[in-house]
Amino acid sequence: MRLLPRNNEEGWTPYAWLIYLASLFVYPLMAESGLAIWVATVSSVVIFLALYFRGYWLSGTPILPIVAAITVLGVLMAPINSGGSVYFVYATAFLGRSGPTGRAIRWLVGIVAVLGIETLVLDLHPTTWVPGVIFGVLIGAINIHYGEIGRKNATLRLAHDEVERLAKIAERERIARDLHDLLGHTLSVVVLKSELASKLADQDPVRAAQEIREVEAICRQALTEVRQAVKGYRTEASGIQQELANASRALELARVAFECEQDDLTLAAELLPRQESAMALALREAVTNVVRHAGASRCWVRLFKDEASYNLEVSDDGCGGLAPEGSGLAGMRERVESLGGRVEREGNPGTRLAVSLPLAIASVDP
Repeated sequence: MRLLPRNNEEGWTPYAWLIYLASLFVYPLMAESGLAIWVATVSSVVIFLALYFRGYWLSGTPILPIVAAITVLGVLMAPINSGGSVYFVYATAFLGRSGPTGRAIRWLVGIVAVLGIETLVLDLHPTTWVPGVIFGVLIGAINIHYGEIGRKNATLRLAHDEVERLAKIAERERIARDLHDLLGHTLSVVVLKSELASKLADQDPVRAAQEIREVEAICRQALTEVRQAVKGYRTEASGIQQELANASRALELARVAFECEQDDLTLAAELLPRQESAMALALREAVTNVVRHAGASRCWVRLFKDEASYNLEVSDDGCGGLAPEGSGLAGMRERVESLGGRVEREGNPGTRLAVSLPLAIASVDP
């Protein structure tokens, strides 16, 4: 049977505090008290030890009956043993574990008041009530103070653990978005090139071999990017101009005519890294969806800046409609909105995707 819980933060010190029980035996020894005083003193100590060690298993409201019981021991022992006032001190010491500071202070005042009333009624000797009042108030106030600090620290630890949990969730979501953006576009190009190589295998083996070599190069590049994303090193996309080149190649393979309009050729230079990353990944996801789902014959991309924002528009003449957003569009929306931007989608006729990022982001971007 354990006297103290395994997770007791005070270690061995609860045993050390029992040294103050020695004061209970000073009076009987000095006064050469009879057997009755000794029996009452030893019995009170046995009862106290049971209450004392039980108190370390409790906190909050459940410990208040322990405090009350120890106070009663003090009331019973003080008239016959001047050392009995030590029980009042032990009672106040437990108030640090009793919960809210206001309630603990009220109990402290109440315990001191009980000792004061008993002193007035029974005319206790100062050697009885003075130590009880002084040390009861001093130790009780200190323990209440540190109890409040302990509760605040526990709350901070819980908050810290919650922040860590949310950070891990956010990091998993970031990696998931990056992997989707990387692999979604790359695999679409790989499928298209593989289909083309299969068709050319008999008619033009040289061209088919070239396509397969390009597939190999694309896969190696994708593998490198995936490793970087998993390690957390890759936080930016390859850039707007590179993504435009990738989009042109993917749409050409899918036999979709591609037109690009850049109203401001310096737009990419003005974008901050996080902005360009979000814009490039949005372009990649939009073009991937055109290749995979639109059934379009033409695709238009427009990059421009107005008075309030940087803008990207991707539209096609495909089947249109507003199907539920998959993980790619949802990740795009989260990434853009985290920078204060917005994503709009229209599905009739064809599909139009518009992404805008505020110019003001430059003032807060690290």
